[in-house]
Amino acid sequence: MSRLRDLVAAELSQTTPESISAFAAHLASVFPGARAVLFYGSILRTGDLSGVLDYYVLTERVPAGWRGVFTRLLWPDVSYHELEHGGSTLRAKVASMTLAQFQRAASGAGVDTTIWARFVQPSALIWAAPEAREAVVDAIADACRTAADFAQAIGSADATPLALWTALFQETYKAELRVEKAGREVSILTYDPERYERVMQAVWLDEGRGLSAEVRTRRLKAWSVRRAFGKPLNMARLVKAAFTFQGAARYAAWKIQRHTGVTVPVERCSRTRFRR
Repeated sequence: MSRLRDLVAAELSQTTPESISAFAAHLASVFPGARAVLFYGSILRTGDLSGVLDYYVLTERVPAGWRGVFTRLLWPDVSYHELEHGGSTLRAKVASMTLAQFQRAASGAGVDTTIWARFVQPSALIWAAPEAREAVVDAIADACRTAADFAQAIGSADATPLALWTALFQETYKAELRVEKAGREVSILTYDPERYERVMQAVWLDEGRGLSAEVRTRRLKAWSVRRAFGKPLNMARLVKAAFTFQGAARYAAWKIQRHTGVTVPVERCSRTRFRR
């Protein structure tokens, strides 16, 4: 029995507002071969539906054609979607990749840090094909385990769980090309510090506290590689997104209107133009 997996399974099953579930069902119908839809981000905590919802859609295969070529090398794909629901317009920024890519990234294979660093944070499994649900739970548990291992290697051997998570998030933000305010890791952890305590305690109960000197050295070497490749990898993703971000014009128009009140005319696109 894995205490970490049980904790993850319970968290992924949390109840979310009906509108968030409706949007997830919509995305499952829009993306061919969808296996699962995960919801994450600040709105998971606040419930403020006036902003942009954040979803990950996991699929069976990469898109057809030239998009698939790029997606095999530089996942995820990013797109913007809108849905009329309950008399309001809901908006979402959606990242998509295959379930197999997600599983590999969550396990810590490869130099990417973004998946396990993102999904050690709270998320909800809103929709899943029956045969995929357990695989997604396993992958999120792997993400937590990978993050905890790197946190223990980066942080002090006698550090508290929160100190370990703080050290980890500080390093991942440095490694990734992200625009974040200083102290962003503090705001993440202070919202629900007990939750992060539970995650690290579950890892310790499953695997024992701390790392051996050999494992710690190996993890630190692995981290140095990820730190070296983090910014170039994310820069390459930004370049890819500049050419492949579906719905970018509508997303930009909404952002301008939200922040300035100026309406920018954009040719309306079909809500389902993202079919591939």
